[in-house]
This record gives sequence, C-alpha cells and structure tokens, in this order.
Amino acid sequence: MSHPGPWGGEPPPEPQSPPSARASWRRWLVWLVVVGAGLALLLVLLRASPWSVSRGDDRFYLVWGVVLALALSTGLMRATRRQALHGLGYAALWAAIVVVLATGYLYRAELAQAPQRLRLALAPGSAVATGERELRVAQDASGAFVVVGLVNGQRVLFLVDTGATNTVLSPADAQRVGIDMAGLRYDQTSETANGLGYGASWTADRLEIGPIRRDRFPMDVNQAPMSASLLGMSFLNTLDSYEVRGGQLILRWKE
Repeated sequence: MSHPGPWGGEPPPEPQSPPSARASWRRWLVWLVVVGAGLALLLVLLRASPWSVSRGDDRFYLVWGVVLALALSTGLMRATRRQALHGLGYAALWAAIVVVLATGYLYRAELAQAPQRLRLALAPGSAVATGERELRVAQDASGAFVVVGLVNGQRVLFLVDTGATNTVLSPADAQRVGIDMAGLRYDQTSETANGLGYGASWTADRLEIGPIRRDRFPMDVNQAPMSASLLGMSFLNTLDSYEVRGGQLILRWKE
C-alpha cells in the first residue's frame, strides 16, 4: 500500500518498467512473418500476371515500392499498440481501395456491359444495343424470343418466328396501329398449325426494332385472332446476320 506524501497529497505515480525484450521480439517476429508473406505473394502475382517486369523503369518502381513499404512498416514497430492498430487499419483501408480499383480496371470490359445485361434481365422484350449495330433479345421463360417494336409509331409485341415467311400483324395489333380492317382483302393463304390461314397484304410506313428502321415495309394482317404478332423472315433477311447464343438472339445489321 502506498503512503501519502508529507503534506497529505497523493503520492507521485510510480515509474513503469519499460516493455520487456520478449514483447519486442514478438513484435519483430510478427513483422518478419508479415513481410515474408507479402514478398511471397508479390512473387506469385508477378509470375501469374501476364505483365512482366522487363524494363529498367519497371524494376526501379518495384524496388522503390518495396523499400517504401518496408520503411513504413518498420515505423509501426516503434509505435504504441493503439497507434499500430490505427496504422494497420488505414493500411487495410488503402489496400482494399487499391484492390477494388485494380479489379475494376482488369474487368472494365465486363463492367461496361453490366447495364445492358441488367436491362436484358429486367426488361423482357427490350432489344438492347450491345455493340455497334448489334442488338440482343433475351429468351423468355417459355424459351421464345419476343421483342417490342414500333409499327407506324405504335408499340407492337412481336414473336420472332424463323418459320414464318412474312411478318404478320394480329388483328388486335392491326386495329391499334390504325389499319382500316374493313378495307383489307384477305387473299393471302398460308399453312398454319390450325390449318389454312388467310391474311391481307399491307405496307407499313415504317417498322422499328430498336434502332433498326425499315421504311415502306410489307406485312400481312392475319384474319383470325393471334396471341401475338410475328416477326418473320421478311424482316430477318434484311439484316446482316442473326444468331442464337447463350439464351440470346443477336441481331446485326447494316444501314
């Protein structure tokens, strides 16, 4: 038990003994392990990376970076535990930022396509531009390709059908477009799954599928009701190419 001073006040604090040499050696041991692991990881990354350190400038910057990292890390050896923890926290934060930026740079091409892929997934029927004069249409849950187009400025949902020779409007879509149904002559015949079908020839002022536009485009108007209008070979043959890959219909065209 400590005794008060001659005037009854609190005695001065007793001097604390300096940290033991054992604790200091533990800290140095941890430092050596961390530095060794870091150098080993750097060596693995350099061997696995497609970039090689071949120029003198590359070697200089690499050596300079390693020396700087070692100098900063040795400064932590003289810091208190709280200071060391703060320093390690800042170092981890900057390391995370560097990793995020490096990952974004390495996968910049894939990240650039993320908005288009998200739109394909969230907006069925949308023809999404994924390149210069390239559109993609995602497959729906039934395995079909449906795309929203414009006929004379009116939205029409088309089912892409490579088995249909012509592009065909359903009676409901034809009425919404503003076609005079009474003035049509249903003199076109075609074989369908339900038997012989009748249609009338009609020419749209313009047909638009995304940025693809076809003026004075011939179409058929079906006489019997249909669940959806058909985007047939008469449109697909105007394209430069089309293919199905990875659950997507890819359309490429020339002006």
